[in-house]
Amino acid sequence: MRRSFKDYLIITAKGMAMGAADVVPGVSGGTIAFISGIYEELINTISGVKVGLLYTWKNVGFKAMWKELNGNFIVALLAGILFSIFTVMRITNYLLENHPILIWSFFFGLVLASVYYVAKQIPKWTFNVFLFLIIGAGFALYVTSLPPITAAASDLYLFFAGAIAICAMILPGISGAFILVLLGAYKTVSEAAHDFDFKILGIVGLGAVFGLLSFSRLLKWLFINYSTLTLAVLTGFIAGSLNKIWPWKRQLETLELGDKVITIRDESVMPWNFHAEPHTLQAFVLMLAGFALILILEGLAEIKPVQENAGNPNV
Repeated sequence: MRRSFKDYLIITAKGMAMGAADVVPGVSGGTIAFISGIYEELINTISGVKVGLLYTWKNVGFKAMWKELNGNFIVALLAGILFSIFTVMRITNYLLENHPILIWSFFFGLVLASVYYVAKQIPKWTFNVFLFLIIGAGFALYVTSLPPITAAASDLYLFFAGAIAICAMILPGISGAFILVLLGAYKTVSEAAHDFDFKILGIVGLGAVFGLLSFSRLLKWLFINYSTLTLAVLTGFIAGSLNKIWPWKRQLETLELGDKVITIRDESVMPWNFHAEPHTLQAFVLMLAGFALILILEGLAEIKPVQENAGNPNV
């Protein structure tokens, strides 16, 4: 696939959106990847990382290896994710701390529209499709309502925590940060990042690499062999996760991280049962804005090929 510099800038922008989503316990970067139309390429690219690339480099050259790796795509996307984590994350955290209802309302609108967007990719609705959608929604709803685990931070446990969390990060609907909270590893990983504990970060990182390479191959196989049912399950995952990002929450359990308090267990309530000012009008306006943004992006994606073919008399 031949891409221009502008195309790679757009991929970097999508990476920034994924990075901003992944650091929020409740929003999945995989959902953003699906909405932005790069999900299958992302899965195919990750699953294509293998030892055979070294043989291609040795026998054919670095350029052939880089093309087979889809290296430009990886660099552009990773640059956006890292930039977002170190910059946009600060803005996101500020909004979550100071205007939580408004920012969660916008996220809710985005994710709600993504349910519609992913469901549209399903070519034919059958009983099995509905069944797998319900299974996916039920699983996501169950996971997002689980109480956190109090676990010993052994090296092996942290390795598998990293592997499971990274799987969630590329799975639409379930947040990797939230999975770390459930596994009781969020505090350990956060403190390791704050204290530059490279041993813990390295163990979690190795687990993440293992999980990413393994799970991406499974997802690729599912898309090739059971694409419709896989889309149904993903649609269910995203729909089931909506409970986690509902703007109005009642705190049930919190976790102290230094001078910050993170909610790890809560329950959704209606705006009129919220303990503070619900900002109902502004919240629903932002929900509509988030929903409309996805529809606009989808519309632009559909218009583009028409414009490209407008001057071709054979079309």
